[in-house]
Amino acid sequence: MKINLAQIAQSPAPIRVGCFILCLLLLWLPLALPIYLLVEDTNLESILTLVILYVEFIFLLNIWGNRVYQQPKIFSYYGLEFTRLNGVNVSQGLAIGLTSVLVLFGLEGVLGWLVWQQSQVFLARIILEGLLVSLGVGLAEELLFRGWLLDELQRDYKLNIAMRINAILFAVSHFIKPLEAIIHTLPQFPALVLLGLTQVWGKRWRRGRLGLPIGLHGGLVWGYYIINVGQLTKYSGQVPDWVTGVNNNPLQGVMGVLFMGGLAWWIGGQQVTGNGEQGRV
Repeated sequence: MKINLAQIAQSPAPIRVGCFILCLLLLWLPLALPIYLLVEDTNLESILTLVILYVEFIFLLNIWGNRVYQQPKIFSYYGLEFTRLNGVNVSQGLAIGLTSVLVLFGLEGVLGWLVWQQSQVFLARIILEGLLVSLGVGLAEELLFRGWLLDELQRDYKLNIAMRINAILFAVSHFIKPLEAIIHTLPQFPALVLLGLTQVWGKRWRRGRLGLPIGLHGGLVWGYYIINVGQLTKYSGQVPDWVTGVNNNPLQGVMGVLFMGGLAWWIGGQQVTGNGEQGRV
């Protein structure tokens, strides 16, 4: 049976999103299932399946743009432009994200809630490794959520409604895991919603380009990666962990939520609101 992909563009947003995810799963599962069955190393299993998923996501996006929307330059339309300006935006986002993490941990150190300690691992390797990991995470998640998904939502809904749905779905996506793990990490939900809002505002601020959201997301991941994997801090226990972060995760604490709220407030105040670019952001 021949399917006219162009007709999908006329469907409501939930159906379009569902069709895309279904197609992605149909491409991914035949390759992912053998890996889950044959690979015993869970870290290698996770890396392989995620890489395959992301490569197929890029492949499917290209088809989606060409066949569904007749948009041959879909990545540029989403804001993923390989230009000097977008590169500058990535660097700016990295600086903002990394600085925010260091300020948060620095303040907690000044208050005596944690103590800094010398790393027992080669810190330069952790810094470089963290940068590569964080940029990969930032690129993948921002192209997915602030690129493809935000565009699908904005085709049907007003900008602010699409933004709120996008932020909530972004937060919910981090809880696709067993029930016990969901309950264990549930306190980070408000901070993730704030991060989702911040990223949309960051994209609007930079006239629909994804550079700033990619960099900001990467910078937050990078800062936490350096401190956590580098074992640079130890909590003193002077305050409950719900203040500093349950399971040593700052997003699961009051301080993390306050800092994310402050970052969201600042970037939200900077966003571009001109009519010329609103259709793309």
